[in-house]
Amino acid sequence: MYTEYDSQIDVILKNMTLREKIGQLNQKNIPNDINKLEDFKEQIRRGEIGSVILADSMHAGNDPQRNIDTEFYDEFQRIATEESRNHIPLIYGRDVIHGHRTVYPIPLASAASFNPELIEKCYRNIAEEAANDGIHWTFSPMLDLCRDPRWGRIIEGPGEDPYVGARCAEACVKGFQGSNLSNDDSLVACAKHYIGYGASEGGRDYHRTEISDYSLYNYYLPAFRAALDAGIGTVMSSFNDINGQPVTSSKKYLTDILREYMGFEGFVVSDWTAVIQLKAQGVAETEADCAELAVNAGLDMDMMDECYINNLEELVRNGKVSETVIDTAVKRILRIKLAKGLFDKPYCRTVVYDRAQHLADARELAAESMVLLKNDNVLPLSKNSKIALFGPMRYERRALLGGWTLDGKACETPNFYEAMTEAIGKDNVFVGGEPTELHYDRSWEMWEMQRSDVVVLALGESEKVTGEACSLADISLGAAQKQLVKRAKASGKKVVGVFFCGRPIALEGVAEDLDAVLYAWHGGSQVANAACDILFGDTVPSGKTAVTFPRKTGHIPLYYNVTSSGRPCNCYYNNCDYASYIDGQATPYYPFGYGLSYTSFEYGKPVADNNEISLEELKKGNSIKISAEVKNIGEVDGKETVQLYIRDKVASQMRPMRELKDFKKLLIKKNESVTVTFELDYKKLGFYDSDGNYKVESGEFDVFVGENCLTENVITVCVYD
Repeated sequence: MYTEYDSQIDVILKNMTLREKIGQLNQKNIPNDINKLEDFKEQIRRGEIGSVILADSMHAGNDPQRNIDTEFYDEFQRIATEESRNHIPLIYGRDVIHGHRTVYPIPLASAASFNPELIEKCYRNIAEEAANDGIHWTFSPMLDLCRDPRWGRIIEGPGEDPYVGARCAEACVKGFQGSNLSNDDSLVACAKHYIGYGASEGGRDYHRTEISDYSLYNYYLPAFRAALDAGIGTVMSSFNDINGQPVTSSKKYLTDILREYMGFEGFVVSDWTAVIQLKAQGVAETEADCAELAVNAGLDMDMMDECYINNLEELVRNGKVSETVIDTAVKRILRIKLAKGLFDKPYCRTVVYDRAQHLADARELAAESMVLLKNDNVLPLSKNSKIALFGPMRYERRALLGGWTLDGKACETPNFYEAMTEAIGKDNVFVGGEPTELHYDRSWEMWEMQRSDVVVLALGESEKVTGEACSLADISLGAAQKQLVKRAKASGKKVVGVFFCGRPIALEGVAEDLDAVLYAWHGGSQVANAACDILFGDTVPSGKTAVTFPRKTGHIPLYYNVTSSGRPCNCYYNNCDYASYIDGQATPYYPFGYGLSYTSFEYGKPVADNNEISLEELKKGNSIKISAEVKNIGEVDGKETVQLYIRDKVASQMRPMRELKDFKKLLIKKNESVTVTFELDYKKLGFYDSDGNYKVESGEFDVFVGENCLTENVITVCVYD
């Protein structure tokens, strides 16, 4: 895909010194110290910097960052393109993760929308805004499959399912990169963190992982494969080791699998100072060792630690690194710079976009991402209701944007109180005193609850306990919020909990005291308005969980696509009650793919156009078509995500008890029926062995079509030799 530029690159390479080549592999940030700026400019002038990361710290997602300054960036670009010997432009990268000025739901929430088309549209919007600020390259999407919500970075990925991850990957890449990467309104996307970072042991950030090759190919690689198929330009390597081998220095993962097996043609960038961390990981003694291991493994660009620029010349001279290896890395980087059009259009360019439309799209995606977890005939609320609004998130702004938000403005973000008063009028919203005010007391709180029709609690977590280096040992709601729920329950009023969270939290001991639970996530610039749209019935909820909600932290890991066991030990499908733990039932509180609506859907039994098919027919491109009738039997129109799962009943290796193979999100009007048809083809009926070979085996498959992974709406089909 990007090799079309190679003849042009060969001409450039012939004129470059070894030092200039290595400079293309060096990524630095702009110094905060004004006294160091001249040295920085001189490095650019000498061709010793190939990329600039627009971040002031490794935790840019939650740390304050300097404001964007396109004139400042153009000055560095002018030096690179006019004063350096080879006139090679810089490529500017920034953590544009799930929004720019307009912030969209965190990726885990967006995955819950089960709406790839809307995700792609919103990420197209993100690209327009970021490109307008001189950004060429975004370090997104994050595609780490994760089964442990203690890990703070679960918020940045698509959840626990490889198929959902693949669909989200494709949508994000197409959104960021657009129809032509060289367009002014496109960003180069970066699939991260390759690979296995989300499997960090114990949910501890940066920790070790143990991933079999069988799991790697079937669970952790599919989203990256989809990103590559969508034409992604770059990949970021992960910090972690796999089975004792750091990915940063792994030829197996960076070259053998990523390039030779999957055919990647772009370039690989390290994560922040990951190369020098090989010393701490115990596989390198010196910085030179780090550089040698990483570049020979296939890691092209060194982010921030300058191991390459400081050591590669000597390593080439003493024969430890071939200059051909350097040339190959430079070629990969120049492919992307040429594809982005930076040689022809190096300077910041104005991109015209419709900010009002971006906000409207953010509101739509936030609403479609919200999951109605519980509703005991209390929602939707009447707009004439008197609402007692309490909870720590009612006036919150910054947390609503979520972690890894560098450029969204809290001051432009409506809080939940403002959104609610906009929806139903200030006189209908009772808030009482503030916890920070001396006159606040609980008798006042109870009085406000008593005179209301319903109590709405704005609950959740700060963005500062999510994201990088923000893992938690306990994912349950804090004690103060639990006490507030108990007090609201004691009021005798109906109580609605609206949760503004990043990760899925353990809701046992909380949800039982709530009459309705709306999981709004850290949903971005318009999440407060979108939550009110759902609460008051302007929008019918349609989100589905993209990750399992455990009852307790101690039940982690708990995920739906688990294999069976020889004896009862896994209670996900409620087939063994207390077999997992004798002190509590370890079924999911809310399973994967779960979400309620304001209407009800009735599923007909799935029907196959043919109950059996031969392997030969599958390989020729034929398929089994599975159809099911879905009827809206409620009182309002609503969207339903119809999900198809399979189980390979007998295989050469243990297969999951359920695995999602397709879904379709449809608007079904009240009293209407639709027939939903899926195709089970060769790509959906097989799996990868430990060597990465894909195969479909003969035998019976249970095929489930329903509203979530627990559906028992099943038909059996057969594949024969």
